[in-house]
Amino acid sequence: MQLKELKRTQHFDKVKLHSLESNLYQLSVVVDGKEDYVMDGKGRFMTSHNKLELQSLFKEKQVDAMVLCHQSAYDEMVGQPPSMAGNTLEVPLGNTDLA
Repeated sequence: MQLKELKRTQHFDKVKLHSLESNLYQLSVVVDGKEDYVMDGKGRFMTSHNKLELQSLFKEKQVDAMVLCHQSAYDEMVGQPPSMAGNTLEVPLGNTDLA
């Protein structure tokens, strides 16, 4: 989904802020059950070092759920292979009006 399309969309099933590394977040949205990563005007994945900046894109919009997604490093830390079922943690985020 392009950023300009995101700005025109009024309802989101879920907004996901993916924590990639130390203070770097990537944005994806779920609309009508379909997840898309948000791309900027230059065709690059939308990222920011400030999660509040990404959250602020959704002021005045209807968002059913907003979560922070984090890949757990637990399996790697204890010497286990990556889990086939995935190990993504989704932490609910608060009110977008605070962004």
